[in-house]
Amino acid sequence: MKLITETIEDVRHVTEAKEDGSKNMYIEGVFLQSAIKNRNGRMYPEEVMDSEVARYVKEAVDRNCAWGELGHPNGPQINLNLVSHRTVALRKEGTDYIGKALITNTPMGNTAKGLI
Repeated sequence: MKLITETIEDVRHVTEAKEDGSKNMYIEGVFLQSAIKNRNGRMYPEEVMDSEVARYVKEAVDRNCAWGELGHPNGPQINLNLVSHRTVALRKEGTDYIGKALITNTPMGNTAKGLI
């Protein structure tokens, strides 16, 4: 299996204060795109992406288990030792899917916070 990666530079970070005075850091930006040719020369139809994103939101995001690694995993399985964030929201804007991810209080999440 060959994993395809994309890099999108337009990501912003948000820090939100919690009631106890601590803060959560998030990243937000374009997580997925459909109906355009990506850097790997592939184009994913909007209707396919819509159904897959809806499934992912239902099965992972809504269940608080949409984990991600710092960098990009070598395969579809997430290595929990490398978790840096958890996607908390995905919404569609045109053919883009805007995501919001909480940077976790894990070793790799702390590395991500330092990089941000």
